[in-house]
Amino acid sequence: MRIVNAAGRLGLLRESGVVDVAEASGGRFSPDPQAAYDVWPDLVEWAGGMGDDVAARPLVQAELGAPAPWPRQVFAIGLNYLDHAEEAGIDVVPDSLVVFGKYASAITGADAEVEVPAGSVDYEAELVVVIGKRAHRVDATDAWSHVAGLTVGQDLSERELQLRPPTPQFSLGKSFPGFAPMGPALVTPDEFADPDDLAITCILNGETVQNSRTKLMIHPIAEIVARLSATVPLLPGDVVFTGTPAGIGFAREPRLLLKPGDELVTSIEGIGSIRTRFRAAAH
Repeated sequence: MRIVNAAGRLGLLRESGVVDVAEASGGRFSPDPQAAYDVWPDLVEWAGGMGDDVAARPLVQAELGAPAPWPRQVFAIGLNYLDHAEEAGIDVVPDSLVVFGKYASAITGADAEVEVPAGSVDYEAELVVVIGKRAHRVDATDAWSHVAGLTVGQDLSERELQLRPPTPQFSLGKSFPGFAPMGPALVTPDEFADPDDLAITCILNGETVQNSRTKLMIHPIAEIVARLSATVPLLPGDVVFTGTPAGIGFAREPRLLLKPGDELVTSIEGIGSIRTRFRAAAH
């Protein structure tokens, strides 16, 4: 199953186009995309029984918002690919998760224009997990049953605020408006041959700057869900950014930082691509 946020309404993506879930269900389900996760098992069952004759409208890429636009919690995992840890100058990757947060107000959609604030703004292509069932102290062997699906994300980062001594501000540096683009759809795990092994790429102004596979994560998705839930209950609709592979701009020499006029295309196999364009900050 593939769901989308089409112009602010929950949609089911099919070959024929987008089915408006609220209309097709006769009001059984809310048009609010975020509300889908509170009734996720019922929504999945209903969608599975839908006939082929349900009316659909054409998909408009520019209308695609984030599939989880207002989660109660947004988690992010740092240093989750060995090559990225190495480019960040980390000699010994800790066994425990490196966890920080992004604020929900940073979330934007799959075709977005984002303001470039002062400082050093960087890109980080990431696979994003959305929770479909409350998870608290779950075992890794059961973790996938708590996942609604996967989507494409960018953990945009203003490095100077993020790393500012003596007190780094990871969450603030990664939470400017638009610094968490997501989309174009949420894809349920059953749609993938192997949801733990997906190609992930990031292209800046036509040049490939990140190219990897999610199987190279140090901590795979099931382990991330289990370890987070050991401390914090994960709630339906919560979002987890799972880390970025090597190739970030801040680690290059010379540095490759985002500027007004740039275009960033982030893609993950089996899910699709998001496009983020950058504009100058208003004065």
